[in-house]
Amino acid sequence: MTALREDTATQVSTEDLNTVAENLVQRYYKALESSRSTIASYFMPETVMPDGKELPSIVFNGTVKSSPDTLQKMFEDEMPPAQYDIQSYDCQILNPNYAAVGTKASSGSNGRNMTVLMVVSGTVKLGNQKESETKGFSDTFVLVPNPDAAAAKARKKPVKEWLVQSQTFRLVV
Repeated sequence: MTALREDTATQVSTEDLNTVAENLVQRYYKALESSRSTIASYFMPETVMPDGKELPSIVFNGTVKSSPDTLQKMFEDEMPPAQYDIQSYDCQILNPNYAAVGTKASSGSNGRNMTVLMVVSGTVKLGNQKESETKGFSDTFVLVPNPDAAAAKARKKPVKEWLVQSQTFRLVV
């Protein structure tokens, strides 16, 4: 198995990972606030791994969600309006040799075949009343490269380059 070269890892971690994190934070939390019908599009397609594990894995405040569509439906039908204030985020390379289902693991020359661990913290105000309570939250993601990104970019179509493989959101009381 080819390891990610140190110079490539440094380049990826200082340039691309900051962009990956910033893009997800700006777009995903904006979707949670005002474009809830797009939430499912941030996740990888539903997949069953050879060991039987279903992906993506989503846990929202201790409750397992069976699919991105289920999470989206919860936000559309059950969640009050929300305002997110991101206070910090960080990401690290989790697996430099990621292999999507049906492909071989390879770091590739640009280091994009990897998984990224991202941790976000901030506050969320649930409800649109002035007196609505603000709560802290922690959100942890595992991001994977979107296998369709290169083809979509070649056709000059907007595309998410990274998709959520796993998310664990928790309100901090």
